[in-house]
Amino acid sequence: MPYEHILLEKEDGVAIITLNRPEVLNAMNRKLNTELHDAVMTMNADDEIGCLVVTGSGERAFSAGGDIHEQRETARNLTEEQMKERDAERGYRSYEISACPKPIIGMMNGLAYGGAAVLSSSLDFRIGCENTKFRFLAAAYGRINCSWTLPNQVGWPMAKELLFSGRVVEAEEALRIGLINHLVPKEELRAKTMEIATTIAGNRHETVIGMKKLLLDGLSTNLLEQFENERHFTSEVVKGYGVEDAFPEFLARKGR
Repeated sequence: MPYEHILLEKEDGVAIITLNRPEVLNAMNRKLNTELHDAVMTMNADDEIGCLVVTGSGERAFSAGGDIHEQRETARNLTEEQMKERDAERGYRSYEISACPKPIIGMMNGLAYGGAAVLSSSLDFRIGCENTKFRFLAAAYGRINCSWTLPNQVGWPMAKELLFSGRVVEAEEALRIGLINHLVPKEELRAKTMEIATTIAGNRHETVIGMKKLLLDGLSTNLLEQFENERHFTSEVVKGYGVEDAFPEFLARKGR
């Protein structure tokens, strides 16, 4: 698929997807959402890629959220039932991005409001800079989202506060509550993100994918089931390397 509203590049086993509508703060219209979903699914199927990064163009915004002008026009032209179907389709795309087998990092170059906050919470983790801020706005416009993503990242009490209030979360607070993993100066954001992403991509892909699957599956199982699932996965699905394959440099140094 040729892309109009995203940029896609590959570097050292990492796919970098950039939301690219800077003239409207990377607002997510239907075409951008379709292209983003396609890029994630395509890179997931690319054996050279071990990790994905999603970011926005410019320094002001990861994304300002959904394209309000397009949504307004759509609401004028579609029936209520058609709107429900369209919202459901968009929701499942968000789910499929979250459930993507390969890790996806959010490189949060600026604000992420509304639908962009939803998207960012669907990623595995996020790295931010001083321009990073979040706002979960569903309650303000009569919708419900992020109930299945945010609590797992910031805990139930904080997720409730952010979802119920819709207030702005600045970069320092985002770091403190775990909404971002690292906070670095904006000029170091890409380097820090790529440092982590390339490290992930350099590991055995099947193992990383297996870890992510087990973590996601474990959300709905008890501790014993999580243990047994891990044991089955590592012995039957993704069998671990033998010591010769796992530690060749160490063994070579020791001359054994």
